[in-house]
Amino acid sequence: MEFIGTKPLETERLILRRATLADADVAYQSWCTSDAVAKYVMWEKHKSVNETRAIYTKWIEAYQDLDTYRWIAELKDTGEVIGTIDISKKFLPYGTCEVGYCYAEKYWGQGYGTEILMRVIKFLFEECDADIIVGEHMDNNPASGRVMEKSGLKYETRLRARINDKMGRKNDLIVYSLTKEEYEKEKQNG
Repeated sequence: MEFIGTKPLETERLILRRATLADADVAYQSWCTSDAVAKYVMWEKHKSVNETRAIYTKWIEAYQDLDTYRWIAELKDTGEVIGTIDISKKFLPYGTCEVGYCYAEKYWGQGYGTEILMRVIKFLFEECDADIIVGEHMDNNPASGRVMEKSGLKYETRLRARINDKMGRKNDLIVYSLTKEEYEKEKQNG
């Protein structure tokens, strides 16, 4: 895999760009304190905007490393920041890109997640020479699985009782993936 860092990307309706400290305030108000969002993520709701700013400060510093891939998604027509998408570093040395995304509830169900993920997949395979893209979601969040499927990822497996939700209940972890070979084949078939 070639590490080239977070580059600006565009889709039909969105701009994907590096995070700024100003984005922290929007994130705090829009999704970092949302009960609906918190239900499906591993982190706890933020207790103050300073907590969000501290995280964003670390994210901004991490852009110095070319193996950092993290974008803010904003609407082209209004400039509204709607969420984030990033790649975990844990398997990057092996060409494996594990995607994670989080969007404000206001923007759910409008196709933005799929549009963003498809663009990031294209970037990772075509510009970074990734070997495989992986996504996971708890079984209590099937909408995230639909985003992965619509973006071209294939159902891979169900890891039973692998993760606790916010209520302490065991949830299965559903895994999707797409190899570079599958991506290239689908691209050729149009």
